[in-house]
Amino acid sequence: MSGFLGSTVGKKYLMGITGLVWAGFVLAHMAGNLLIFVSNDAYNAYGHALTSGNIIYVAEAVLVLALIVHVFCALSLTKNNREAKQQRYAVAAGGKKKVTLASRTMAVQGSLILVFIILHLITFKYGTHYETTVNGVVMRDLAKLMFEVFQSPAYIAWYVVCLVLLGFHLSHGVGSTFQSLGLMEGTYRNTWKKLSYGYAVVVAAGFIAQPVYIFLVGN
Repeated sequence: MSGFLGSTVGKKYLMGITGLVWAGFVLAHMAGNLLIFVSNDAYNAYGHALTSGNIIYVAEAVLVLALIVHVFCALSLTKNNREAKQQRYAVAAGGKKKVTLASRTMAVQGSLILVFIILHLITFKYGTHYETTVNGVVMRDLAKLMFEVFQSPAYIAWYVVCLVLLGFHLSHGVGSTFQSLGLMEGTYRNTWKKLSYGYAVVVAAGFIAQPVYIFLVGN
């Protein structure tokens, strides 16, 4: 088993599985954040429900472990690919073998997304602690913090750029995972490809809609 996980194929599987863990989290996180469109209280109650129990520590541990494994496998596979490639092709591949922009820049995307995650945690998870009361329960006012942070055009621009990059990363990453699992072959190839594209667009658009809405409403 350890030999398989240490192989190129094994690392691709690990990278794909850990990527899907984060893909599921990102989709759920985006959907939960859409409660800001309902009301500040709904959004704050959602945030409080997530963080008030011990399950949050288990979820965070799983996400951190998945991220570490994902990054390690990505770095290892990149290193192996560079070592195996003695010389570059004189002519770029075309057709089905054509390497997409998303594929060529996965390492850059991943690095910027990692920086974004760290700054996002600093800004929101460990940011200013406001309090509010919802249905008689005192909780953190995350909505107020969001409205405060998303009044900066510079921050919104950075946020949007990172979410667009995340969309590209997810689109290629989810599609690559489907391919590794053998789902991108035969009749359903285009279906799975469209699903990966659609998923990425929904996630990116859902996240981007929040700061744009808050900026417009706040002003």
